[in-house]
Amino acid sequence: MNFSKFKIVLWSLGVLMVIFLGFFLYQMTQSQNINSVMTVLMLILGLILGGIIAFLASKKMTADPAVITESSHTIAESMRKVFKVVSAEGHFNEIYNYEETTKIFNFIPSKKKALVIVQAKVLVGYDFEKFRWEIDEQNRKVKLLNFPAPEILSTETDYKYYNIEEQFFNLFSKDDLAKIQQNGKQQVIEAAKKSHLPEVAAEQMRTLLTELLAAKNFFLENASVISDSKNRIDYQSSLHQQSKNNLFF
Repeated sequence: MNFSKFKIVLWSLGVLMVIFLGFFLYQMTQSQNINSVMTVLMLILGLILGGIIAFLASKKMTADPAVITESSHTIAESMRKVFKVVSAEGHFNEIYNYEETTKIFNFIPSKKKALVIVQAKVLVGYDFEKFRWEIDEQNRKVKLLNFPAPEILSTETDYKYYNIEEQFFNLFSKDDLAKIQQNGKQQVIEAAKKSHLPEVAAEQMRTLLTELLAAKNFFLENASVISDSKNRIDYQSSLHQQSKNNLFF
């Protein structure tokens, strides 16, 4: 139970105690045989209970802060040389609404839901290891034989949870939160696929290769395959690689 709920419970008990004492005193004053000793005892009891409630509330408010101990161990599984170039960057804000309804004892509905804002930075580029080209030294030109589709090279995500609602018998588990994050990330990737990122990445790569070859007095032949690559953007290889590195908890 967090402090806000604890505070509400204490205030509720205090209010109920005041109402009870007020009702009791009213009944005592309406009686012709007023027992002064009983009245004094009830007042003392009320003061004691009120003091206990106030003490618990102040103790909760002045409680020592929690001691947090953290540890981390990093293990490098593998390293290899790559030649991947980022040619486009996109920033996305995705609103993901998750809702799940289950039935307790097969007839009592129980619902939990969460509204998540997914803020993501998506980097799209090319893997030069997949390029195939032919160099003509005599005519000073480079002909592209095979040009790969642009890939998502990196997806950095940040999750902000809003309006989380859960019930006692239907709480969010670690698997639920992991599934929410994975689904939210997938929504961002689908949005990136439908955006202009593939086109921007293709045109940027075409400009980069053209200028690099021109600096060496070479001509880029069959450059149209770069622009055509935007229509067959490859997400699966990047998603498969990133899914191996995603640890939610």
